[in-house]
Amino acid sequence: MWYYEQPLPAGRKNYTKTQPIQFEEFADCLKWWGKRRDNEQAWKVTAKELLANGYNLDRKNPSTKDDITHLPPEQLAESILEKERRIMEIVAGIQKLLKP
Repeated sequence: MWYYEQPLPAGRKNYTKTQPIQFEEFADCLKWWGKRRDNEQAWKVTAKELLANGYNLDRKNPSTKDDITHLPPEQLAESILEKERRIMEIVAGIQKLLKP
Protein backbone atom coordinates (compact mmCIF):
# COMPACT_ATOMS: atom_id res chain seq x y z
CA MET A 1 0.00 0.00 0.00
CA TRP A 2 1.36 3.37 -0.98
CA TYR A 3 1.25 6.41 1.29
CA TYR A 4 1.78 9.97 0.13
CA GLU A 5 2.12 12.84 2.58
CA GLN A 6 0.60 15.95 1.04
CA PRO A 7 2.72 18.90 2.19
CA LEU A 8 1.04 22.09 3.31
CA PRO A 9 1.66 25.17 1.18
CA ALA A 10 4.23 27.65 2.48
CA GLY A 11 2.83 29.76 5.27
CA ARG A 12 -0.02 27.36 6.11
CA LYS A 13 -0.31 25.39 9.35
CA ASN A 14 -3.41 23.41 8.39
CA TYR A 15 -6.46 23.26 6.16
CA THR A 16 -9.82 24.55 7.34
CA LYS A 17 -13.38 24.64 6.14
CA THR A 18 -12.87 28.18 4.86
CA GLN A 19 -9.38 27.47 3.47
CA PRO A 20 -9.60 23.90 2.11
CA ILE A 21 -7.03 22.06 0.03
CA GLN A 22 -7.01 23.19 -3.59
CA PHE A 23 -6.81 20.83 -6.59
CA GLU A 24 -3.65 22.58 -7.82
CA GLU A 25 -1.87 21.48 -4.64
CA PHE A 26 -2.05 17.86 -5.84
CA ALA A 27 0.16 18.56 -8.90
CA ASP A 28 3.28 16.94 -7.38
CA CYS A 29 1.30 13.93 -6.18
CA LEU A 30 -0.28 13.44 -9.59
CA LYS A 31 3.14 13.69 -11.25
CA TRP A 32 4.54 11.14 -8.76
CA TRP A 33 1.59 8.76 -9.24
CA GLY A 34 2.66 7.69 -12.73
CA LYS A 35 6.18 6.78 -11.57
CA ARG A 36 5.68 5.79 -7.96
CA ARG A 37 8.90 5.49 -5.97
CA ASP A 38 9.79 5.92 -2.33
CA ASN A 39 10.90 9.45 -1.46
CA GLU A 40 10.62 11.90 1.44
CA GLN A 41 6.86 12.24 0.89
CA ALA A 42 5.99 8.74 -0.30
CA TRP A 43 6.50 5.28 1.14
CA LYS A 44 4.89 1.89 0.96
CA VAL A 45 3.82 -0.64 3.55
CA THR A 46 3.47 -4.33 2.79
CA ALA A 47 0.25 -6.27 3.30
CA LYS A 48 2.16 -8.42 5.80
CA GLU A 49 2.97 -5.33 7.91
CA LEU A 50 -0.64 -4.16 7.75
CA LEU A 51 -1.89 -7.58 8.82
CA ALA A 52 0.60 -7.70 11.70
CA ASN A 53 -0.68 -4.31 12.88
CA GLY A 54 -4.35 -5.35 12.84
CA TYR A 55 -5.01 -3.56 9.53
CA ASN A 56 -4.42 -0.20 11.16
CA LEU A 57 -3.79 2.16 8.22
CA ASP A 58 -2.58 5.04 10.38
CA ARG A 59 1.09 5.45 9.54
CA LYS A 60 3.61 8.21 10.16
CA ASN A 61 6.00 9.20 7.43
CA PRO A 62 9.23 7.29 8.17
CA SER A 63 11.26 10.13 6.59
CA THR A 64 10.17 12.80 9.07
CA LYS A 65 12.08 13.59 12.20
CA ASP A 66 10.38 13.31 15.58
CA ASP A 67 9.15 16.69 16.77
CA ILE A 68 9.26 15.74 20.42
CA THR A 69 12.43 15.32 22.40
CA HIS A 70 11.93 12.68 25.03
CA LEU A 71 13.42 13.69 28.36
CA PRO A 72 14.40 11.30 31.12
CA PRO A 73 11.47 10.86 33.57
CA GLU A 74 13.26 12.72 36.40
CA GLN A 75 13.97 15.71 34.17
CA LEU A 76 10.44 15.68 32.78
CA ALA A 77 8.94 15.61 36.30
CA GLU A 78 11.17 18.52 37.40
CA SER A 79 10.18 20.53 34.33
CA ILE A 80 6.49 19.96 35.07
CA LEU A 81 6.95 20.96 38.73
CA GLU A 82 8.79 24.14 37.74
CA LYS A 83 5.97 25.11 35.39
CA GLU A 84 3.41 24.39 38.10
CA ARG A 85 5.34 26.60 40.55
CA ARG A 86 5.34 29.43 38.01
CA ILE A 87 1.60 29.00 37.43
CA MET A 88 0.98 29.18 41.19
CA GLU A 89 3.04 32.40 41.40
CA ILE A 90 0.98 33.94 38.60
CA VAL A 91 -2.31 32.86 40.21
CA ALA A 92 -1.18 34.29 43.58
CA GLY A 93 -0.34 37.58 41.84
CA ILE A 94 -3.76 37.69 40.21
CA GLN A 95 -5.44 37.01 43.57
CA LYS A 96 -3.53 39.92 45.14
CA LEU A 97 -4.68 42.21 42.34
CA LEU A 98 -8.30 41.12 42.81
CA LYS A 99 -8.41 41.74 46.57
CA PRO A 100 -10.11 45.02 47.51
